[in-house]
Amino acid sequence: MTSAAVPSARGGPVPRVHSADSLTHVELTHIEKRIENWIRFGREASEQVLDRRRRIFSYRPGSVFAFVRWAANDFGTIISRIDIVRAVEPGEPYQTLPFVRPGGDILLKIEGWPKVEQVLHHIDAVEAAGIDACDVAPDHWRHVANRMSAGHAPRAYTMDRHQAWLKRREIEQ
Repeated sequence: MTSAAVPSARGGPVPRVHSADSLTHVELTHIEKRIENWIRFGREASEQVLDRRRRIFSYRPGSVFAFVRWAANDFGTIISRIDIVRAVEPGEPYQTLPFVRPGGDILLKIEGWPKVEQVLHHIDAVEAAGIDACDVAPDHWRHVANRMSAGHAPRAYTMDRHQAWLKRREIEQ
């Protein structure tokens, strides 16, 4: 074990989170038919392979990524969840999330495979429109979460909406 890592609760090395470390770290695990955590979209700043089943993706502050978790036991699926998260700046408030250190601004949290699948189709539609899902307005992901929790279909994210977001972001900076 190197000085840059400490043991995790599950026994493997994880990066130390120093105050100088401004990255958000996401631990991904893949154990066939048991635990499958993956990133649907996101621009990772770095990747650390822990072993053949686990790795850590790290994201810069402000980066948006989609983290999908699925787990099963002998009786079937026990969790299906997608979170769309914005990595936070050091000192900025955040929400905690399993496998995400220190945490992030959760823009969307959906549980249950049918709803997770709807979100994945929505992401596919955004990308089919020629828009990188990482660049979508954070408010849109909140809109998707709110509409789905109320049992309604979310509005499509169009190129016009995206252009309006890019102009708004430019003005805010």
